[in-house]
Amino acid sequence: MADFWQDRDGFWNRGGWWRALLVTAAYLLVYLGVGQLVGVTLGHMIIDGGPFASATNVIIELLIPIGAGALVILVFLAAIGWITPVFSRQPIGGRPWMWLAVAVVAYPIIFRFIGIDYGSFPPGVVVVTLITGLFIGIAEELVTRGAGVALLRKAGHKELVVAVISSALFALMHLVNAIGVGFSITILVLLVYTFFFGICMYLVMRVTGSIVWAIVMHGLTDPTLFLSTGGIDTAVEGAAENIWLAIAATGNIAVILFGIVALFLIRGRVLTPVAEGSALPA
Repeated sequence: MADFWQDRDGFWNRGGWWRALLVTAAYLLVYLGVGQLVGVTLGHMIIDGGPFASATNVIIELLIPIGAGALVILVFLAAIGWITPVFSRQPIGGRPWMWLAVAVVAYPIIFRFIGIDYGSFPPGVVVVTLITGLFIGIAEELVTRGAGVALLRKAGHKELVVAVISSALFALMHLVNAIGVGFSITILVLLVYTFFFGICMYLVMRVTGSIVWAIVMHGLTDPTLFLSTGGIDTAVEGAAENIWLAIAATGNIAVILFGIVALFLIRGRVLTPVAEGSALPA
């Protein structure tokens, strides 16, 4: 058991894509399991109208399951001794062009904040949704850009492979959106968008030197999407109600196009475990 959790040469420190997949699957099981449990025990408190019909709806349908997932991944990283390495400065630096990832993700957030019709939401919904976004950023970034990237680097993969596999895992996480509605073109577009959004978050983490900024930007992207469009499924279809949201909607295409170009530019490889921090130049 000690080898499984803490031994420097043990199970997790050997890294590998399938271990990253295992962490992702475990997180999803927690998220879905807690969601089912909360639905059974607190479902009677949910009112009609969707997750944003009341602050209580947001808490029950989104905040509690996501919060549980965030707690579990934090406990996991602490148990294997990876909190400090994951939150430490990135062991491989960024290039100036990677700052474009920050801009591509940031400008839709800014325009959504301007364009959101805050008065259309019941009391408390906006605040609780923003708090939920923070937990989404913590949970999903620590699973994919935290544990996932660390495990891939420990296996010795080049940074392009690290970026692609961690982003693929991030995209696959969003297959849960198909539960109950089935696979569709909308879900396919969602998977494409989330893959390239994952590439952008990887670049944000590298160029800023910290996963914290990926958490912050991710944590602002999701709630502003929810509040401006009702969810990412609507956003990727291009729906927008005013000029600010119309400008913000272009961010989805911008993320995909920039992500495609970035795949041809990502270089480098971390030579030693994340905690030691040696790397080849980017």
